[in-house]
Amino acid sequence: MKTKIIISILLFSFFAIINNIEISSPDGRLIVNLQVEKGVATYSLKYDNQEMIQPSRLGLKSNIGDFSEGLTLITQEISELQKSYDMSRTKASHSEFSANKLDCLLENGEKHKITFTFIVSNNDVAFRYTLHRQENDNPKSAVIFSEVSSFLFPEGTTTFISPQSDPMIGWERTKPSYEEVYSADEEMGKRSLYGRGYVFPALFHTGNHGWVLLGETGVTSGYVGSHLSDFSPEIGYTIAYPMEGENNGIGTTYAGIPIPGSTPWRTITVGANLKPIVETTITYDIVDPLYEPSIEYNPVIYTWSWLIWPDDSINCEDQVQFIYLAAAMGFEYCLVDNWWDARIGREKIEELSNYAQSKGVRLMLWYNSNGYENDAPQTPRQCMHNSIVREKEMKWMQSIGIAGIKVDFFGGDKQVTMQLYEDLLSDANRFGLQVIFHGCTLPRGWERLYPNYVASEAVLASENVFFNEGSALRQPFDLTLHPFCRNSLASMDWGGIIMNRFLSRDNASRHTRKTTDVFEMASGIIMQTSIQCVAMQPNNLDELPQVEIDFLKNLPSAWEETVFIDGYPGKFVILARKSAGKWYVSGLNGESNMKEMEVELPMFEPEKTVNYYTDDKNGYALLTEVRVDNSRKVTIVMQPNGGFIIN
Repeated sequence: MKTKIIISILLFSFFAIINNIEISSPDGRLIVNLQVEKGVATYSLKYDNQEMIQPSRLGLKSNIGDFSEGLTLITQEISELQKSYDMSRTKASHSEFSANKLDCLLENGEKHKITFTFIVSNNDVAFRYTLHRQENDNPKSAVIFSEVSSFLFPEGTTTFISPQSDPMIGWERTKPSYEEVYSADEEMGKRSLYGRGYVFPALFHTGNHGWVLLGETGVTSGYVGSHLSDFSPEIGYTIAYPMEGENNGIGTTYAGIPIPGSTPWRTITVGANLKPIVETTITYDIVDPLYEPSIEYNPVIYTWSWLIWPDDSINCEDQVQFIYLAAAMGFEYCLVDNWWDARIGREKIEELSNYAQSKGVRLMLWYNSNGYENDAPQTPRQCMHNSIVREKEMKWMQSIGIAGIKVDFFGGDKQVTMQLYEDLLSDANRFGLQVIFHGCTLPRGWERLYPNYVASEAVLASENVFFNEGSALRQPFDLTLHPFCRNSLASMDWGGIIMNRFLSRDNASRHTRKTTDVFEMASGIIMQTSIQCVAMQPNNLDELPQVEIDFLKNLPSAWEETVFIDGYPGKFVILARKSAGKWYVSGLNGESNMKEMEVELPMFEPEKTVNYYTDDKNGYALLTEVRVDNSRKVTIVMQPNGGFIIN
């Protein structure tokens, strides 16, 4: 990252009782104002001269001092940032990042120093704190007890947020796992479900002024994962650290850092409309890879028996069927889920891996993260929780050609858990293994930090569509909301494009899927992840229309560019993504009424004829052609809980 100093000003505390500093985005539309008044630091944020965040607190409390009050501004420095980078596993393959940076050096009443850093790009703000050694070169470490960092929104703002759960509750005491229901357009004052606040990302609609998305990035083994507190009318939402009961009570809720050392970045994405929210890359723009990849890791598509056939499918005969399915569809991987060590056995897994590779397919294997964190019984267990057994296990996987692992059941945001995530990723990279996390926290810039990191669940995902009809009914809402929040800041392993009409092995019993076939197909474009699961079943090869088979065979798994077209969280979404130079425009209807609308497609030339997939009266895909008019517009129709695709 190149930095150019624009101006450096030395401010003496006796100049004024109030210190007021302003920094704007390169285009001047986004303005952050920082004030230090009576020893308290606050910031506020305006976009197009509209107040998006009202004066909100800054600072932290640590064992080396309180940096939330008694503060004096010493110096400020404003500089330019320019950054260019490539990556293959998120919504854009190339980023040109331009921003202005503000570093404010402050000291508390004990003369201990801290730097507040703000980075402001055209639609994004990020801030963090850095602690320094003192004149005697000590202390060299610190414990961060809490932050007072807050976010106070204008009155009337509504929320699109998901509650943080109590620790050690739910199935086999595996929560929190970022798998609670999102609300939509709720008032700010409503208490969270458990009284524990809300997880990141959190989306806010400030009425006519616009939209704000909160998140964080750069969380590694060097810090805790944070979330938002419940709402306070005077303060708004505050950064909250992990709960004491997480991880079976093991590990502190505080963060320990070396000095000099910094907190992660808190991110704020702002827009007059939803376009900057959906297209933001801020979680990757301000972090850098922590290590080099040992091999080239490529985005892929995989099959997965467990979603519809569950535990009973973990046997050689059924896995052979899904390997054959992957080979027939041209998919690269097949995931073998829990209990494989007991139900298939290690010797047979080696044979299965060899068979898969003979068909041009590689296996991924499921693992339990435990440890001691919770009571999840699935095996393999106690293979990933420490470096000695992990090294042996990963060496064996490398020797038989396993491509990656899916590790499940973490249940916490403490620093000790962040260390486990990082150790798993770093060790897996040495053996050329990609990693998916489930039952887990939100990834915070991990696609860029860890080159073999693939995706995380961290959402109430597709398995719940199988488990109960209520989740199946809610699926259209969920998948039209996540592009604006959960999936906007991080890759999301939803866990399956479901093509069975019934959520059962025989495709004739249990409850039905509530979405159309084109909705499911289009979700493979709407959902961003570099390891997409197409949860077809072997029976689908004979049952699905050929037009659907052909589309899924050619579904991209890597994107060069993402463009927001239209939508509203929980109601509908229309996105355009480009892969290998070709544009795919897709839409999902999250509501029970048909939608007909004119869509502007600037990525297509006027008078161009494009493929148009829509739903027929029976919910199957209908492929026709449509011509883009001179104004680069097309009229589309989305059936209730349906979708469309143009390419």
